[in-house]
Amino acid sequence: MKKTHYYRNTVTWTGNTGAGTSTYQSYRRDFSVSAEGKPGLLASADAAFRGDPAKYNPEDMLLMAVSSCHMLWFLHLCADNGIVVVEYTDHAEGIMEEFQGGGGHFTKIILHPLVRITDGSKIMLADSLHKQAGEKCFITNSCRFPVEYESECFS
Repeated sequence: MKKTHYYRNTVTWTGNTGAGTSTYQSYRRDFSVSAEGKPGLLASADAAFRGDPAKYNPEDMLLMAVSSCHMLWFLHLCADNGIVVVEYTDHAEGIMEEFQGGGGHFTKIILHPLVRITDGSKIMLADSLHKQAGEKCFITNSCRFPVEYESECFS
């Protein structure tokens, strides 16, 4: 049976410096993101697009969504397979191409999970679960570019 989930958030532009968007240079690319019952997030465009480099940007958030969804599925699969994970860190990378004249898209995300488990005899099984996690990850399945895994499991 299919189950439908709904998500809502509010994105509010906070970059009006008084002149609105009267020119391309006249406004900041700052915005806030909020969802009911959750703390707000201050964000901006990437610095390459006149944004604030000290704030998260949409590209960062896409990369975080893919990485964290993958991690949550991986942890689920490890628990189902009797693998005890005690540490998980992912140094994820996203590659985006910008087209001359505007526009662009991500061409690839590479996840680099570094996972410590308690039982060294299950390292190969744990490492193999990354592929399955990628197949189950809702966010990865919503992307039109490849998500690759260069993982390392150890005990």
